[in-house]
Amino acid sequence: MTPRPLPKSPDLHRVVALLGSPQPAFPLACASEVFGDHGPAVPARYSFGVCTEHPGPVRTESGYDMLVTAGLDALERADTVVVPGWRQPTGAEVPPAVTDAVRRAHGRGARIVGICSGAFVLAAAGLLDGRRAATHWARAAELASRYPKVRVDPAVLYVDHGDIATSAGAAAGVDLCLHLVSADQGAAHALRIARQMVTSPHREGCQLQYAELPASGPVGDSLAPLLDWLSGQLDQPVGVADMAARTGVSSRTLTRRFTEQLGISPGRWLLDRRIAATRALLEETDLPVETIARRVGLSSAVNLRRRFHEALRTTPAAYRRQFRANRTGQGVR
Repeated sequence: MTPRPLPKSPDLHRVVALLGSPQPAFPLACASEVFGDHGPAVPARYSFGVCTEHPGPVRTESGYDMLVTAGLDALERADTVVVPGWRQPTGAEVPPAVTDAVRRAHGRGARIVGICSGAFVLAAAGLLDGRRAATHWARAAELASRYPKVRVDPAVLYVDHGDIATSAGAAAGVDLCLHLVSADQGAAHALRIARQMVTSPHREGCQLQYAELPASGPVGDSLAPLLDWLSGQLDQPVGVADMAARTGVSSRTLTRRFTEQLGISPGRWLLDRRIAATRALLEETDLPVETIARRVGLSSAVNLRRRFHEALRTTPAAYRRQFRANRTGQGVR
């Protein structure tokens, strides 16, 4: 996706999470961890708050209550509205006051984000009509049945339309939120946040790998050690044969494991990491493109430009002009 231009305003981008009762705790934590305060190591570019239809104690599914003091009028001041999961009794409708507030926020230009079952609120507000959307794979059929105008995709981790975004279940909320930060503020800022959270800035594959594959496999089949090693070898000419030798399996077996666990080939995964590293270097340094190409293992400026354009539909020079010029900007709109 082409990165959104950063604004000139120095104000923080206001993110407000709309909570219901009982509130799923983990999707809310995903949003607050990404958009919340990360201390001096990560410059603040977002403010994060919560609201609910009826201010006061809000029950969570984890056995504790939260005291939420802001009502729906908080959405009137939000740049991004996040619905971090939504639990209602089976067949119950989303309260009209909630859908009205979400529609008004969208109508004045706020971005609306549904994490996991939060997509049901966006669908009830009519914001997903005729649009592709994601939710947890276990509730995809229900979403499609209740809202037939929504083009539910049960496979993807998230869908971003710019003004509307939805994610699959639980941890896919982190994937979507980091993607939005990358689109808003650049890959380097998203990487800083991901490092603080000790997580990957971009997870590959689709959620069907979790829905349909066996729940577990031999510990030795995990790709995590190889991926960690590869992340430190971006400047080296590593190929599939090298990866297979490192793992102690055949190239064919390694490719199968990548496809099963990540949904892509080893070469594609490595190229995506090289492009992500290129973006960070373009944003944060003045290094020549030829030097960057060598640092990220793309061999030459010509090869880097070609690969970069294929991935992002822009040139390294244009990308650098945009993000170097605006890297001190705050917010997105």
